[in-house]
Amino acid sequence: MARASIHWKGPQWYPSRVGLQLERNGPFLKDSINIQSLAVSSIITLYFTDLGQQVGWTTFFLTEYTGPLLIYLLFYIRLSTIYDQVESRKNFRHPVVHLACFCHCLHYIRHLLETLFVHKFSEGHTPLKNMIKGCAFYWGFTSWIAYYINHPRYTPPSFGHRQVSYAALAFLMCEAGNHFINVALAHQTNSGNKTCFPSPTYNPFTWLFLLVSCPNYTYEAGSWISFTVMTQTLPETDMERRHMILFFKSSSLVVGIFAFLMVIQMSLWAQKKHKLYLKRFYPEVRRKAAMIPIIF
Repeated sequence: MARASIHWKGPQWYPSRVGLQLERNGPFLKDSINIQSLAVSSIITLYFTDLGQQVGWTTFFLTEYTGPLLIYLLFYIRLSTIYDQVESRKNFRHPVVHLACFCHCLHYIRHLLETLFVHKFSEGHTPLKNMIKGCAFYWGFTSWIAYYINHPRYTPPSFGHRQVSYAALAFLMCEAGNHFINVALAHQTNSGNKTCFPSPTYNPFTWLFLLVSCPNYTYEAGSWISFTVMTQTLPETDMERRHMILFFKSSSLVVGIFAFLMVIQMSLWAQKKHKLYLKRFYPEVRRKAAMIPIIF
């Protein structure tokens, strides 16, 4: 009600942009809170903060995940503005290049479909600057990764077909596990007015709930580690090795950097969620790790 009043007095202050606090530097009040129920007297002081331009969570994730899907495909078709066409026609494209494209697209298509049909987002919003930073990270790394994997001089993994096959299988298993965990989280059971922590079901992919409280992050990390192993490459010539071109051309290094940063970020998210779970579902999660079984 208070946000609507502010919007009525100043149209530029639309409700999602308005942050209200009962005290300076205190937590922002949720949209569902009735201001009148918080007042202990007839007078109450509210502190107003401009949260900046906001976007919905669905828009945030759709924008963030659509970019990598399209960007990777632009490199996969080897546009003349990116690669030398003579070199592209001359060099044989290794099967792992096609497999990498399939896996990469599968990953982001899954994210997009889950955003539309699986995840249940709150009515809250996030600052536009957060979406810009997220897009810069995902889109930038996708361009970097796709450039090297689809480069005409790309060389296959050092252990050949066996390395590619095992890594691809691990990738697909992690993708499946991530999906089933997200479905389980979206359909948490309720006991009375209390939401219960998801329990393992007959689906083997959900059994990871026995060990960690955030198995979706575990599977996500596994996907990118598997992708790194699957696309690992070696230098072509001794001259490239002497000039350290491997350092710049190795797709395994590029994907490895991205996977490492993703694992760090997801471990931070997992630790934050684990603390919230401990407050809400202490008996169920007190003996679980946050993301990696036994370790953390």
